[in-house]
Amino acid sequence: MVDPKKAVVVIPTYNEALNVERLVLEIHKHVPEISVLFVDDSSPDGTGEIIKKIMEKDPRVLLLERKVKDGLGRAYIAGFKVALEKGFEYIFEMDADFSHDPKEIPNFLREIESHDLVIGSRYIKGVNVINWPLERLLLSYFANVYTRVVTGIPIKDCTGGFKCFRRKVLESIDFDRIRSNGYAFQIELNFKTWKKGFRIKEIPIIFVDRVYGESKLSKKIMWEAVFLVWKLRLLSLIRKL
Repeated sequence: MVDPKKAVVVIPTYNEALNVERLVLEIHKHVPEISVLFVDDSSPDGTGEIIKKIMEKDPRVLLLERKVKDGLGRAYIAGFKVALEKGFEYIFEMDADFSHDPKEIPNFLREIESHDLVIGSRYIKGVNVINWPLERLLLSYFANVYTRVVTGIPIKDCTGGFKCFRRKVLESIDFDRIRSNGYAFQIELNFKTWKKGFRIKEIPIIFVDRVYGESKLSKKIMWEAVFLVWKLRLLSLIRKL
């Protein structure tokens, strides 16, 4: 397994005051040496202040505060840039709401040793989703089928947000050309990583819908993903990715 001290978990937050402290404890329970970088979009519920109090006692916890809430994709890109500047070699994406189980992090670290992108997949072994309404589950599942059919990408869970990159993957991507958010952002990152020839591995995870707080999913996010896959296919054909 790679050195966890060289890894960081990037976690965007907005109104996650009920989750951040418990999440840090749970992550460090399974991987004590790993760093955690929160990207907080000026949460009105005081999430940022809670993180600052954690930081006073724990140097493994970092915070990037943003004044503008402009989407998950922008938040991740801002976090990636900080992670790269600080010299981390392995950079995670992870949700703040416990839908991604921190106990899986060691599995990612084992697989990233021989791959460039490791994706936590809800669909590689059946359907591993808990507490989602049937309508949302079907929407997510068939959105991934649709993405594979249109783009040809050999990934069963293109829209998931639990993953780990080697730094060279993120260094190869021009963040200034990425405008997508939400589901579409995950699809775009995966597609560009695949097209650049990096080694991708999916590992099974169980996704549990959030217990505390509110979901950020919207119809705008879903429609953005629908149209993005055709844009990616076109750009790939004309070699403009």
